[in-house]
This record gives sequence, structure tokens and C-alpha cells, in this order.
Amino acid sequence: MPLRRRLAIAAAAAVGVAIVLVAIVSYMVVRAQLRGQVDDALTAQAANAQRAGFRAIGGADNVPTLPPSAGGPAYAQVVSSAGGVVYNFGDVPLPVSASVLAVAQGRSKTLMTDVTIDGSHLRLLVFGVQNGAVELARPLDGVDRVLSNLRLILLLLCAAGIALAAMLGRMAARRVLTPLADVARAAEHIGETEDLTTRIHVRADDEVGQLATRFNAMLDRLESSRAAVDESVRAQRQLVADASHELRTPVTSLRTNVEVLLQGGTLSDDDRERLLADVVEQSEELSALVGDLIELARGDQPIGSPDDVRLDGIVEEAVDRARRNAPGIEFHTQLEPVVVDGVPERLLRAVNNLLDNAARHTHPGTAVDVRVDATGVRIRDHGDGVDPQDLPHVFDRFYRGVNSRGRQGSGLGLAIVRQVAEQHGGSVTAANAPDGGAVFEIRLPVEVESAGADSIGGFAGGKSAGPLESSRV
Repeated sequence: MPLRRRLAIAAAAAVGVAIVLVAIVSYMVVRAQLRGQVDDALTAQAANAQRAGFRAIGGADNVPTLPPSAGGPAYAQVVSSAGGVVYNFGDVPLPVSASVLAVAQGRSKTLMTDVTIDGSHLRLLVFGVQNGAVELARPLDGVDRVLSNLRLILLLLCAAGIALAAMLGRMAARRVLTPLADVARAAEHIGETEDLTTRIHVRADDEVGQLATRFNAMLDRLESSRAAVDESVRAQRQLVADASHELRTPVTSLRTNVEVLLQGGTLSDDDRERLLADVVEQSEELSALVGDLIELARGDQPIGSPDDVRLDGIVEEAVDRARRNAPGIEFHTQLEPVVVDGVPERLLRAVNNLLDNAARHTHPGTAVDVRVDATGVRIRDHGDGVDPQDLPHVFDRFYRGVNSRGRQGSGLGLAIVRQVAEQHGGSVTAANAPDGGAVFEIRLPVEVESAGADSIGGFAGGKSAGPLESSRV
């Protein structure tokens, strides 16, 4: 059974029970009032008869009559203690039952009951007098007619009230359940079309409205998650396609050189040495490319539980490595003690890539400036800078700018830098310095250490931990 119909039935049942209870109480109150008026009239009539001297009966010829003050209209009958009818003051003979005899014989004081005589409904009052009892009766036909009409009216009111409650309950259920129907339709639409852009109109700030709001919020999260998954799948496919393209050239060249070496023939020693050198160089290039691909694939995974890492210590270690790999380049450092939440290995890889890029593009005899401060890491070379057309794309995978073509490299180093920065809640930018050269910045949420503070559990050469005071930037 639909929920709307169940709610309508429940509302109709609740209202019906309330109406029936009210009708029963109303009927009982009116019935008690009407019958109470008849009882009061009989009681007053009996009291008037007793005050008028009707206190005892003698022989059949010595029966006092009911005075006019006794009240009327009524039926009256005098019964002796033996059960005989001494006198009847009306045309209707009243019954002499065992209860009436009990009053006539003094075993009961009074009796009030209903009797039916020749189809007439009467209210009977019996009170005792000396040597007998007096029966007074009044008809209840008028009261019965009023109560009968009242029962019919109340029955019609109950039926009408229940029908109206069912109709109003159905209307209210339709209004209340409309948002639920919207949710059902939206879920059905999403199941059929996989369209997560559908949203539900929130009609009111009640429980059902809050359900619609939460459903919309769930759809927002699902849409964002799906977009992220689609983007991840697209990026993976693009990475595989680009990697296949980039790997084809060194693999083909390496295979060709190996085949030539295997053929032997009339190769001179110089040619053989040159081919072997090419094989070694191509192997190193292939190894570096595979390593960068592995790093990119590993970087797509969450960083897990980050640690508090001294960023200046990581940069200092990366600069030491760059000095060994590029002895003809000077590296000027200005390192402020800052802490970042992250993975030391990945941060070190990103800084190494930036320093290698700067060393490749700076002019001999010039310096690379390295700075760590409250914003992150800033590396500037003194080369030819980045072509303006290349600036928006320098962090794309396998992108080789105008100034990078012809140089060794996979085109993945700066892409790894961007990936690491974004994983740590930061960003990376590239720009040309006004007086020449390129400037690369990794902006990270860091903590600036107070002056004289020791290093926190440094990575790869960091100093031992000590008491620190820091503020989040």
C-alpha cells in the first residue's frame, strides 16, 4: 500500500476515533440530562404527594387521592403490601413486580426503573407508604425520540468527519510527501541516466526538507567524486599514451644500437665505443624516464599520515646534491627555519627537480638563488627565462618548452613538482624575473619557527629535535 494512502487512513482513523469518542460522550451527557429531568419531575411529584398527606392507605374505600399539587401529567397506582392494586389513577395499569412488592412491604425504600407497557416506554418511581406503596410513572417517548434523532445526527457527523479527515489527510500527505516523491524520482532518474546534476527543490525547512537538503549535498559529493575519478582515469590514460610515445624513441634507438653491436662486422674501435656510449646514455635516459613515471604513478596515491618536516633542512640537502651534480653553478641560499606537514621523500624529489631544472637553464658563471621563508620555497635561475607561450604549460606532463628542446630530460620533472605541491595543500608557479631568468615558487602551508629553535627530527641530515615555538602561516 502506498505511503500516501497509509497516512490518509491513519489520519482518518485518528480523527474518526476522536469524533466517535466525542459523539459517545455528547450522547451520554444529553441522555443523562433528559432522563434526569424526568427523574427530577417524578421525585418532585412524589414529594408533593407526601406533603399533601398521602402517607398511608387503609381499605379500598379509604384511599387518598393524589392532589393537583402532586404534578402531572403522570400515571399513578397504589399497591397494598399484599401486592394488590388498591387504586389506579390513570388508564394505564402499572406492573407490580417483586421489586415493587419489596417497597410495599417495607424491605426497600424507593425504586426507580424503566418499564414498557403496551409499547409505551415509561419511567417508574415507587415509594413506600404505610401498608403499601405508590407507583408514579411518566412517559419517555419524547425523550426517546430526541435521543433517536441525536444518535442519527451524531452518526452522520461521525461519517462526515471521518470522510473529511480522510480527504484532508490525503491532501496533507500529498503535500508532505511531495519532497519524498521528488527524491524517489531523482534517484530513479539517476539510476536510469547516471546524471548526477539533478537536484531536488527544497520546499520547507522541516524534516523532509532537511532530507532533501542532505540528498542534494550527497549528490554534490558524488558528482565531485565522479568528476575526480573521471579526471584521474583521463589523466592515467593520457599518461599511458604519453609514456608509450616517449618510451618508443629511446627503446627504438637502444634496440638499433644493440643490433648493430651484435652484428659486429667491420666496426672500428671508435665506432664501437661511440655506440656503447650511446647505449649507456639511452639506458640512463630510459631509466630516468621510467623512474619519473613511477614517481608520477606513486604520487597519485594519498600521502597517508604526514609528519612535521623541517622544509629548510630538506632544501639544504637538495642544494648540497645540486652542488655536487653541477659544480660550475653557484647556489646562494637564504633558509629560514620553517616546518611543513608532509612526506620528506616527495618534498625532496620536488626540490631536486626544481634545482636540476634551474642548473640546466642558468648561464655558466652565474648563480641560482634559493630561498625558504613563510611562503614556501623560491628558486631563481639566471638563464634565458621561460618563453611566454610556454609559461601556462611548463608543469604539464611531457611538455618540452622552446628553451628545453634539445636538452636531456623526460618532460616530467616539473609535473612531479606540481603534483607534490598539490598533495601537500600548496601550489607551484613559474614566472620570468624582470632582470632575466626564471622564478619557480612552491607555496606550502608552513609553520615559522622562532629564532634559535632547533630542527624537528630532520630528514636526511636534519638536526635533533628541541623545544620549539611556532605559528601556522
